[in-house]
Amino acid sequence: MPRSTSRRSFLKQVAALSFAVPLAASARQARAQPSSKVHIACVGAGWGGKGHDDMMQTSVGHEIVAICDIDEERLAKSGEKFPGAKRYTDWRKMLEQKDIDAVTISTPDHMHAAVTLSAMQLKKHVYTQKPLTRTVYEARTLAAAAKDAGVVTQMGIQHHSSARLKKAVQAIRAGVVGRVSQVHTWTDRPGTYWKQGLDRPERHDEVPAHVHWNEWLGVAPERPFVAGLYHPFSWRGWWDFGTGALGDMGCHIMDPVVNALELGPPRTVEAEGPPPHRESGPLWCIVRYEFPGTKHTTDSVQLTWYEAGKQPPRELFQAPADWKGSQNGVLFVGEKGNLFVGFPENPELFPREKFADYKFAEVTEDNHYTQWTDAILGRGQTSCPFAYSGPLTETVLMGNAAYRSGQKIEWDSANMKAKGNAAADALLRPTYRSGWEIKGLG
Repeated sequence: MPRSTSRRSFLKQVAALSFAVPLAASARQARAQPSSKVHIACVGAGWGGKGHDDMMQTSVGHEIVAICDIDEERLAKSGEKFPGAKRYTDWRKMLEQKDIDAVTISTPDHMHAAVTLSAMQLKKHVYTQKPLTRTVYEARTLAAAAKDAGVVTQMGIQHHSSARLKKAVQAIRAGVVGRVSQVHTWTDRPGTYWKQGLDRPERHDEVPAHVHWNEWLGVAPERPFVAGLYHPFSWRGWWDFGTGALGDMGCHIMDPVVNALELGPPRTVEAEGPPPHRESGPLWCIVRYEFPGTKHTTDSVQLTWYEAGKQPPRELFQAPADWKGSQNGVLFVGEKGNLFVGFPENPELFPREKFADYKFAEVTEDNHYTQWTDAILGRGQTSCPFAYSGPLTETVLMGNAAYRSGQKIEWDSANMKAKGNAAADALLRPTYRSGWEIKGLG
């Protein structure tokens, strides 16, 4: 069966999925399209985190009408900035508010799918931070639900709209380095940002009065509160809540690769690193993907991911000896030369002498946030709708499945199955805590 036919069949099957979370009947009625100002609700709106950026950016010219965070102290600080917004500690209650047009979701990874899908089922436009979901199956489900709901969606990979990445993508598609045979991507995370390779502590602490721990856990398995270990930041290193360094940075750094080369799903994925830890992400990991070729590549293309400061061999760059490089970046290896783009460094072509006369195209830098609110008002489209960012997230998360299963994955994307790898298959679908289940995901 052709892949496109299988994909359409799958989308029809999952489009009707719904959360087993009670919502008021009045909230199920979709609001009319806003005429000039979008009424926005923000989940994970605690002051100082990514939710703060989302609120500040999307509020320009629009109105924040509701804010939600499980930490009342952080919520109060956000409320000082948006005094007219109603405050909630439970996003399910927030979604009952009638005047909401759109929702930003800036929670830990494990809650992205729950909040996002619930909002879309209420016909709310959604802006969800990367990675779109914690599991492959959730990513595919959100892409299907977005199509069914007909709402405006955007995944929060703000670099995608930068002039820097647009220039790199245009140069690759223009064939400046010729057909690409391999790509290398790397990050310095987790490093000093958060810890991984951790055992769950035996101790537990009293939950502070201002933290709603049950709501923070949400769909995740129940566990005791430990001060400073999970909330508000270090959850990224724990598999129950986060997706490790690959999930955190992979959607940013692999985005220009998938975009420029117009890659579909990988054929195979394999990983190396320390022995997989049941609770926590690895101290380091290297993941190797193999993709079918496209018009921008050789017959197949190899993509390698490095983390925790590991990088491809320096001589591969063909850069000058004094070139400083980058802690987070991408290197395209082509028939005619190489293209590097960093986070945040600008694109460069190597060897420099060969491309001395080349000038990158002049492009316009977009605001990733206002692109979303403009699209809600019918002015243009988003560049990272779930139709694009869902498959991108799937590709990224396949690396975690390969690493955690300890086996190479031969990927059957149409049927969403790791051939002969039951351990990887078990990691693709979520298991939700009693009372937080999602219908149809079993």
